[in-house]
Amino acid sequence: MTQELNVLALIKGTERFIFVYDDDSKAALIDDIRDKAADPAVALNWFDAAVLTERVRNPQAEPDPADLLEE
Repeated sequence: MTQELNVLALIKGTERFIFVYDDDSKAALIDDIRDKAADPAVALNWFDAAVLTERVRNPQAEPDPADLLEE
């Protein structure tokens, strides 16, 4: 049986964030994305993290960034 992998990518200016994961590692990936957003040395911010983690949780849905903004 082959293992199915997912790819999630964000291109932000000159930075490239590419995550390859399987269904069993979704929670670890979400933690990793949050850790990167908390690190001031990484160009990933909390909005990026919110969009990416929503995409990990619900890969079939088209993300609407407006839904992630706090009013």
